[in-house]
Amino acid sequence: MNILVLNAGSSSLKYQLIEMDHETIVAKGQAERIGIEGANFRHRPTGGKPEYTVELPIPDHEAAVKLVLDALAHPVHGVVSSKDEIHAVGHRVLHGGSEFSESVVITPEVKQAIRRYFILGPLHNPANLMGIEAIEKILPKTPMVAVFDTAFHQTMPPKAYVYGIPYEYYRRLQIRRYGFHGTSHRYVSMAAARFLGKNPQDLRIICCHLGNGSSITAVDRGKVVDTSMGLTPLEGLLMGTRAGDMDTAVVEYIMQQDKLSIEEVMTMLNKKSGLLGISERSSDMRDVFGAAQQGDKQCKLAVDILIHRIRKYIGAYAAVMGGVDAVVFTAGIGENNAELREMAVEKLEFIGIKVDPVRNRKKADAMDISADDASVKTLVIATNEELMIARDTLALTNPR
Repeated sequence: MNILVLNAGSSSLKYQLIEMDHETIVAKGQAERIGIEGANFRHRPTGGKPEYTVELPIPDHEAAVKLVLDALAHPVHGVVSSKDEIHAVGHRVLHGGSEFSESVVITPEVKQAIRRYFILGPLHNPANLMGIEAIEKILPKTPMVAVFDTAFHQTMPPKAYVYGIPYEYYRRLQIRRYGFHGTSHRYVSMAAARFLGKNPQDLRIICCHLGNGSSITAVDRGKVVDTSMGLTPLEGLLMGTRAGDMDTAVVEYIMQQDKLSIEEVMTMLNKKSGLLGISERSSDMRDVFGAAQQGDKQCKLAVDILIHRIRKYIGAYAAVMGGVDAVVFTAGIGENNAELREMAVEKLEFIGIKVDPVRNRKKADAMDISADDASVKTLVIATNEELMIARDTLALTNPR
């Protein structure tokens, strides 16, 4: 059974076609700069078939989806003989509010809910819905599933998700902590338990999803009890361009001093802050980390802030769960920056977290980098959100 996984952004569309009998990627690619000058499309099939790249106008997501489906069924670089061999489509959807605690088959009511949460996910939810509606037009009989980034976090208790503002704002506007990267945290926490030969219900796991967007989640016996992102993905760790945790009065102060609008300040916090804002050089951790090692003081400060916050969240979440059995690093930075992993857990020996420097510098999709005398396991697990989406889609649409 072939599952097409789509991740629609505001001006991009990423995809993977996964053959589920063996959970293997058949093809993947992306359309970029949708609706913008210089749009391009790249299709990468597996099995020795040629890659296909083209620059052409892509006016909207429907055109992008058509490019994807045509490429998948193309006689030269295609991987299926017809579009009918795409049995179901799984869509990554950013925000499902508090009403979706698991993935669901897409219905008109689900689409209405995705639309309702445009206000909480203004950059992602509209694009996610455009991807859904584009598939509906081209493959109207193909079942589709929505996999929400927020769903896994819906097990949090009120003490973790309610903010200290008048409760009427939660009641009336649903202002609360939702958390994101839920599909990644779910996949990684399950994979970590499997790697350790344990039942997830027997483990207290802290998942560190570290990439351009970063979040840390406390998973206590299979259920999320706290997570670092909040109403939006802006809260928590220092990220590529996001500020993360800060005093909210900063917004008012900057607006008053520099005569900025709320839109201008929010753009600054989301797109000009984080590693980029502190380093004054780049939002890419590879650039910032490399420059820090060469003595750049601003880049070193950016790295130090990120490490400080990672360490602080790990310590806090160990306290929330009354201990921790495993700390897991994942995503682009978490999987690939051994030095950062080592620095992040430094000084955490007092709760049993200690990394072996030699093991830490190895490369594998799943590995134990703990020191022999560590009582807490420190793991590196490659995340696979697309496979998690495909598994959910198969479970909800497979008639067998």
